[in-house]
Amino acid sequence: MRAEPIGELVMEPKQDPIDLLIAIEEASQAPIRPEYVEGTIIVPPQPNHQHNAGALELSFQFRMAGFRLVGMGNGYRASHKDGRTMTLLVPDFYVLRREPTELDESYRGVHKGWYPIDMIDLVGEVTSTNHETDTGPKFRTYAAAGVPTYVLIDRHSKTAHCYTHPVLPGDDPTEAYYDTDTKVSLGQPLPLPAPYPTLDTAAFLAE
Repeated sequence: MRAEPIGELVMEPKQDPIDLLIAIEEASQAPIRPEYVEGTIIVPPQPNHQHNAGALELSFQFRMAGFRLVGMGNGYRASHKDGRTMTLLVPDFYVLRREPTELDESYRGVHKGWYPIDMIDLVGEVTSTNHETDTGPKFRTYAAAGVPTYVLIDRHSKTAHCYTHPVLPGDDPTEAYYDTDTKVSLGQPLPLPAPYPTLDTAAFLAE
């Protein structure tokens, strides 16, 4: 039996979503890292071995190509124009545009463990049973936050995507999208924009 993601809609929260997520973490008997996307708190299902091994393999490929600021596990926050929390995300992997500065660490302290999302130059997600989250809300949210490149390994459709050129047509982040989608079948090389390497997606064929 597969675990399904837990989601809870938060309508105009009276407290910062960061505090709501902390309360959920503290109430859980199992280690979790909930996220906040498009007004909804999401508790992702526990990833299986293939998910984690594949994400680690892609991270290793960036390392081998000389990208030392690749990472996993940190949380990132984006805000609305008025400063309210728009989203809280924990990507499966990412490449940063800079080492965390004193200002970034101060931001993380103020926002209780969440770094500013503008540190990210490339973000990656590997789908689990909640594949609709990565292909819908997270797709729009990363675009709204202006993350230049979104790599998506969609194990449900057996495709890999490199989304580029984020577009936010107006003030509504749920209308954001990526204008370019480079798509291949899992197992095929996935080209990324320069200076990034082409990714080998063969690790996801073992399922």
